[in-house]
Amino acid sequence: MEHALVPVANEADARATAAALATYTPERTTVVHVVEKGGGAPDKTPVEQSEDVAEAAFAAFRETFPDAETHVTYGTDVVGAVVEAAGEVDATVIAFRPRGGSRLVQFLSGDRALRLVTEADRPVVSLGTDDRGES
Repeated sequence: MEHALVPVANEADARATAAALATYTPERTTVVHVVEKGGGAPDKTPVEQSEDVAEAAFAAFRETFPDAETHVTYGTDVVGAVVEAAGEVDATVIAFRPRGGSRLVQFLSGDRALRLVTEADRPVVSLGTDDRGES
């Protein structure tokens, strides 16, 4: 794993994802947070608040990977934004930790993990979780 792009949602997710990634020992790591935009509708959260969430997530991730680079991106399509970010930072792999939720919730919200695996233009590694969906 030469250069991993690692998407994180928040501080707790960043810690869990970093712990799951640690066994892979990537040479270089870039952690990315996608600020979801409303696409004509009001944003889900104010941009400044979302950027604060990103900074807290980055700090949590750096507890395990102190040299991790960071990248904030903005978009209405989280999966598309992650794939685009991978190209922008020249990542060789996207490594992610699947988010929880029942199959019904995943179906109704659109399974981002499936989309990421099928739409990415580079290898994708799904980091393990325990039975509760945690690392």
